[in-house]
Amino acid sequence: MIYGYIRVSSTDQNEDRQRLALLAAGVPSDSQYMDKLSGKNFERPAYKRMLRRLRAGDLLYILSIDRLGRNYSEVLEQWRVLTKEKGVDIVVLDMPLLDTRRGKDLMGTFIADLVLQILSFVAQNERENIRKRQAEGIAAAKARGVRFGRPSQALPDNFYLIHKAWREKSITLPQAARACEMPIGTFYAKARKLEELSSMIRSSKRLSSERG
Repeated sequence: MIYGYIRVSSTDQNEDRQRLALLAAGVPSDSQYMDKLSGKNFERPAYKRMLRRLRAGDLLYILSIDRLGRNYSEVLEQWRVLTKEKGVDIVVLDMPLLDTRRGKDLMGTFIADLVLQILSFVAQNERENIRKRQAEGIAAAKARGVRFGRPSQALPDNFYLIHKAWREKSITLPQAARACEMPIGTFYAKARKLEELSSMIRSSKRLSSERG
């Protein structure tokens, strides 16, 4: 049997990109499981239902490793459960090296395990960096007397990486907006706000350093 797993971090985010990728890989709609929850752990109802259904020899598709989860140790543990205990093959669509159907010899397994550990670490590290930047931004804004009202819509998990790639001209504005599943105007407006906030933080740190 072929299955697919989809995860978005909140009910405001759109899962269409993941659904289309799974459909293109041959995963039927009725074999796709989706959670709209954070990737900090695996306490997710759809994931648990899928896990109970998986059997040895089944094939599981996910779009990227951070859709499986963002907690480094738990992603590695779930990968072990799926591949070793359940006997399931996994295909990560945006990382061809993470395809357990291939390279089942010692070297192939070593390379896949190494790539998995690196990507899992990056996913968790980015999640922690996002939280740190958000906390610093809020602290800096409060220090300047900014008052916070109704919170704005949360940024998608990949926003900071996509924003960086856009500013480095690795991708175009339409490509960046599409990758974040936003209208172009929304992406641009949020990018400007992020840059203004980053500038405020840098200025605050510079003034503190000069005064010290």
